[in-house]
Amino acid sequence: MDINLTLPTLESEHLVLRPLRRSDARTLLALLQQPGVARWWGAYDDERIERDFYDPAWAYTYLIVVGDTAAGVLQFHEVPDPDYKSAGVDITLGEAYRDRGLGTEALRTLIAYLIDERGHHRVTIDPATDNPRAIHTYEKVGFRPVGVMRKYERNIAGEWHDSLLMDLLAEEFERPEGTRGPDSATS
Repeated sequence: MDINLTLPTLESEHLVLRPLRRSDARTLLALLQQPGVARWWGAYDDERIERDFYDPAWAYTYLIVVGDTAAGVLQFHEVPDPDYKSAGVDITLGEAYRDRGLGTEALRTLIAYLIDERGHHRVTIDPATDNPRAIHTYEKVGFRPVGVMRKYERNIAGEWHDSLLMDLLAEEFERPEGTRGPDSATS
């Protein structure tokens, strides 16, 4: 992975994906401590924020901004080996920003970037099997179930739970309106 990657700001109709900044740490911690977020993402403190969001060897993070407010977080990590070149994504929205189509829009915006600019042919995501809201959102974007990963991660209570591995191939991706794929003809 290119640890010196400078992330571009990505914009869509209703939101902006902007790279996470050090000054966002307090806002990020407050977002992750909301009960509806912590249920799926676990308990966060300053140390875990540093490890999970500011270590470029692990993942790159976007803040999902609606208006002037941080509405959520969207991360991606990459497998740079040309024989396996793919990306994994993860997303959460604050409780006040759910059920408005923002998760779908944010994912489509990031996936278009990962395919068109980063050259990935496949994107994966791995929601908890008992999170039907997330699974439904990912299916709307075009992800398909691949299989269940048993006792994949711990929940906020420290108990292991299963996750559903889902993937989306570049040729199956329905891109957001107004964007083009790398094979589109220029006018």
